[in-house]
Amino acid sequence: MDRLVKNKIIMNNASTTQPGKIALVFGGSRGIGAAAVQRLAADGYSVAFTYVSRSDKANALVASLETQGAKALAIQADSANPEAIRQAASQAVDRFGSIGVLVVNAGLLRTGTIDTVSLEDLDLMLDVNVRGVYLAIQAVVPHLQDGARVITIGSNAAVRTGMAGTSVYQLTKTAVAGLIKGVALDLAPRGITVNNIQPGPTHTDMTADAIDMLAERSPLQRVAQPEEIAGLISYLVRDEARFVTGSSITIDGGFTL
Repeated sequence: MDRLVKNKIIMNNASTTQPGKIALVFGGSRGIGAAAVQRLAADGYSVAFTYVSRSDKANALVASLETQGAKALAIQADSANPEAIRQAASQAVDRFGSIGVLVVNAGLLRTGTIDTVSLEDLDLMLDVNVRGVYLAIQAVVPHLQDGARVITIGSNAAVRTGMAGTSVYQLTKTAVAGLIKGVALDLAPRGITVNNIQPGPTHTDMTADAIDMLAERSPLQRVAQPEEIAGLISYLVRDEARFVTGSSITIDGGFTL
C-alpha cells in the first residue's frame, strides 16, 4: 500500500477512536479535581490522581470509589516539583497502563496587588499554575493513547477578573489558555485533543471564605458546584467531542459577560 495512503488511514482511525478507560488527574483529592475523579470513575475509567498534602482526603476518595467497584490510585506529588510530576505519570502507567484521559487541575491562588506580591508567591504560582501544567502534559505524552484527551483546568480569570489583587493569578491562567493552542497542534497528528476549561467561582476550599460575595456578583446569583465542572470534563472525553480541540471553554454562569 502506498505509504501516504497508509498513513492517512492510520490517522483517520486515531482521530475517531474512543480513548481507553484509563485517566490521570493532577490535583484530584479536593474540589474540582475530586469531582473530576468521581465523574470519570462513574463513567467507567480507572483513575489515578495526585495530591500534595491531604493524604486523609485522598485515601478516603480512593476508599469511596473502591466500594463502588471502581479502580483508583492516589499518588503523593507536588506539581511544583518536576521529578514528582514524572514519577506520578510513571506510577499511574505502571498500575493501569497507557493513559486515555489526562486532566491537569493542580493550581493555587495567592492574592495581592502588584506592589505587594512577594517574589516567593510569584515563583510558586508560576511553578504550579504554568510550569507544572506544561510538565504534566510533557510527562504523560509518551504514555498517551492515540485519540486520547488532554484537559487543563484554567479559570475565567483569563477573560476577566474585575477585582484588584489577582494579577499574577490572571497571568498564569492566561498563559494556560495560550499553551493549549500550541499543544493541540503538537498532538493533533495522533488524534489527541487538548482543551482548557475555564471555571468561574466554584464552591471549593479556594473560595470558601468568599462564597456570598462571589454569588452576589454572578448573574445567576450563585457559584458553581464542582460536579458541574466535572460534567463538562465528561463531555470533552466522549467520542462525540473528538472534533473539539485547542479551545478554552468558559463555564462561569455569565460571570464574565
